[in-house]
Amino acid sequence: MESVHLKRKPKIVVIGSCNTDMVVKASRLPVPGETILGGTFFMNPGGKGANQAITASRLGADVTFISKVGYDLFGLQAMEIYKSEKINTDYVFTDRTRPSGVALISVDSYGENCIIVASGANQSLSTEDIDKAKSRIQEADIVLMQLEIPMQTVEHAASLAYSYGKKVILNPAPASALSNELLKKVHVVLPNRIEMEMLSNIKVTDEKSAYRAAKAISEKGIENVVITLGKEGAFVKEQKNFIKTPATEVETIDTTGAGDVFCGAVSVYLSEGHSLIESVRFANVAAAIAVTRIGAQSAIPYRAEVKMV
Repeated sequence: MESVHLKRKPKIVVIGSCNTDMVVKASRLPVPGETILGGTFFMNPGGKGANQAITASRLGADVTFISKVGYDLFGLQAMEIYKSEKINTDYVFTDRTRPSGVALISVDSYGENCIIVASGANQSLSTEDIDKAKSRIQEADIVLMQLEIPMQTVEHAASLAYSYGKKVILNPAPASALSNELLKKVHVVLPNRIEMEMLSNIKVTDEKSAYRAAKAISEKGIENVVITLGKEGAFVKEQKNFIKTPATEVETIDTTGAGDVFCGAVSVYLSEGHSLIESVRFANVAAAIAVTRIGAQSAIPYRAEVKMV
């Protein structure tokens, strides 16, 4: 389906992390204190911010990425990738004192993963860096953020975007407590089960608990909530409407980055004038394609691949 209202490419500003993912596949994930022999090793570009920026670009948006890398090989490689993906890198800053971010990822035979991130330069993305990109934020249709950068920077960027009347989409990952002041400035919050439990103090196990959690967080000042439920799809609160959308059934190979594909896809479809529930359905299809492939950025689909029934 083509854009509903916009005749031009939607403009999306993604503010977030750049990492290099180091991935080991194994039959199962180790328990604490255990060493197991793994199989294939991959080294892939990643980071929630970068993954979401590339997703938005491949799905048809004009993307500006605000991030920070180290003065090292990983940082240089990342910049080349963003340019090749047609992403504006004018506001990807370089920190000469910290290394670029790294994520260590283990993936089991069912496609489930566990991740440890060494943030590096991501932790020095500052409020001053955000201010340097004010003109881009002013021009944006949507500002998309996650929590792999300092919370102070996230809050400042949300306040700035909100003051310009921009829609802020927040993927609260990794899980962290959020102030009511921040939530009031967010148009859509996109947590998974674990992140939703952190935000609402309600464990999401089924549709009823998802409803209670979405309702609880909406009372803090946010109208639109999307809880991602993996193979079970997503639970959506769009203003006063509560809807569960099923996932597209596929054979899962690797879930790494699937949540980022989902967030980027929701942002693009929403910025084109579609409703939130339509945007979630589009994102379900995009994320389903991603989990059938290995890696994070290498698995991100292009717009022509995401067919809406």
